[in-house]
This record gives sequence, C-alpha cells and structure tokens, in this order.
Amino acid sequence: MRRLQTDVIDLYEAHTDDPNTPVEETLEAFTELIKLGKVRAIGCSNYKAERLQEALDNSRTKGFARYESIQPEYNLYDGENFEANLEPLCVSESIGVITYFSLARGFLSGKYRSSDDLSQSPRGEGIKKYLNERGFKIVEALHVVASELGSKPAQVALAWIMARPSITAPIASATNLEQLADLIAASKLELSVNHLRLLNEASAYQSISV
Repeated sequence: MRRLQTDVIDLYEAHTDDPNTPVEETLEAFTELIKLGKVRAIGCSNYKAERLQEALDNSRTKGFARYESIQPEYNLYDGENFEANLEPLCVSESIGVITYFSLARGFLSGKYRSSDDLSQSPRGEGIKKYLNERGFKIVEALHVVASELGSKPAQVALAWIMARPSITAPIASATNLEQLADLIAASKLELSVNHLRLLNEASAYQSISV
C-alpha cells in the first residue's frame, strides 16, 4: 500500500482460486482487512460458478464480507462458459462482472488475419487458438458492423460486451494514445438489435474447422 501511495484499496480481488484452501479461510482474511479499514470491497477472478456459490453461501451464513465482483474471461469468442454457468449466478446475486481479455488478446481488433500476423504482438502465440473458421467469421461480422457505424472492430467488440445487461465493465489494454481514444469511444457506441443479432450469430458455438 505504501508503493501504491494509498491508505485504502477500493477493490481487492482474489485473482485465482486455490481449490486446496477453504473459502472460509480466504473470506476471513478479506473480512479482517475490511474491518481494519484497508479494503472497501472484495472480488474474485477465475472462479468457477460452484466455488463462487460456496463463497457467497459462507458470507451469508457466517457473516464474512462477500465477493461483490468477479473477473472472468469473456468476449465474442470466449463466452460459452460464462454465459452457461457464471452469468445466471451473477445476475441472481447482483455480482458485478468485469471482463478480461475482452478483445481476445487483441484478435477482435481485426488485425490478425493469418498466422503470419502473429509477430505483431508479444501475445501472438496466445492468439493462435482464434485462427479458425469461427474466429474469422466473428471478425468479419465486426468489420461489417464497424463499417455501418463508422467505427472500428475493437470498439464494436467492446460495445457488444457492454450491451449485455450482466456486464459491469470490460477490461481492455492500449499500447498508445490512439488506441486509448478508441477504447474510450467504445463506451459511447450503441449497437442496434440487428447489429447484436449479426454478432451473436457469428459467435454462436458450433463445430469448427481449424
């Protein structure tokens, strides 16, 4: 906290669940930090729905502080697990959702069209999994919507996330001021019902060829 030059942390997250540590132990430690005035709220990241439910139940029955947010991987490509398992729980429990890899490691910016483009980013190896029929179909849909709105694929990808009622905010990184301006502009972009339908159809899970 001295390095952060602050007396209190607004949101303290358990970054990855340790299945060998009882949730009560983690929650008890967080609760003590809140009582000491060092932390205002707590959240978690990369928790499975079952583990999050266990934590919430313990907070309710034992008086521990509860997780107010969760940080899952979620984007137009990687959405099946969140939508099927975590999202219903987050909605019913009013848990804030802060997505990471919101642009699929940069793939949804539209600049990766083949394996030859992977050298553009130090995350290139992690982008390989998106280079398939479904991935390119999603990028094509992003370009179509971006063209109609006079925006960019990355802005559309973030606007799609923000249009989902369960999402509080997406996390996205920028490497220069131009990219930062694009990310800010995404917060003002409104997608029509037809745009959302096109993107949802493109990202629908089905058998894919690599």
